[in-house]
Amino acid sequence: MQSMTKRTQRLLFVGAGVGHLVAILTGWVVAIIFVPALIAGLPWLLSSPEANDKIERLQAMEEWTRSLSGILTVGAGLEQALIATLRSTPDEIRPEVARLASRLRARWSTEDALRAFADEVDDATGDLISANLILAARRRGAGLAAVLEALAESVAADVRARREIEADRAKPRATARAVTFITLGVLGFLALNGDYIEPYGSPLGQMILLTLLALYVVTLIWMKRMALGGKLPRFIGAAAKEAAN
Repeated sequence: MQSMTKRTQRLLFVGAGVGHLVAILTGWVVAIIFVPALIAGLPWLLSSPEANDKIERLQAMEEWTRSLSGILTVGAGLEQALIATLRSTPDEIRPEVARLASRLRARWSTEDALRAFADEVDDATGDLISANLILAARRRGAGLAAVLEALAESVAADVRARREIEADRAKPRATARAVTFITLGVLGFLALNGDYIEPYGSPLGQMILLTLLALYVVTLIWMKRMALGGKLPRFIGAAAKEAAN
């Protein structure tokens, strides 16, 4: 289980203070639990860093493939070209390419090093790139640069398509963000200034309020999961082997 990030810990600490303050001012004991969870979880619920990170990694693979193709066109061998790409590798996949270069320098077989690289990248596009490189390592024929250039164009088209899809998905997220902030603002105003929600001050009322807020959070989680999309299956490496057995 991954440890809690420092940012999340800070948000929980702030949320705990705000929750106790709300409980003192309104008498809503449930605020001690709900407010920290809300402050720590809402940024995650209303954002989509996972999709953006995947697109950035995909674009990094496209740039790396194009760079490798360019080095191969000047007559470098496959292993030398793979090592040489480290100087211009995008930061998103630099650790994986660095380990690939280290394995090649350590006299790993090219195929084994590329299979380990595919496992570390852990992406169907990475498998496609690695598969073409493995075939090139086996056959040692000409034309790999052209194949990689065409593959880079295909990945670039995929990146453009995913960016367009993500732009469309951002619209309902923006709407959900606005509705959430308006709801929280109205709820906070009524809690401090109105008699409309006085019934929620009773134990039963607080349980009903907590249930309604929890259902709203479940709706946000459901919306976020719908926007994530499925991961394409891999066909190289240990994970693909286990799935096939």
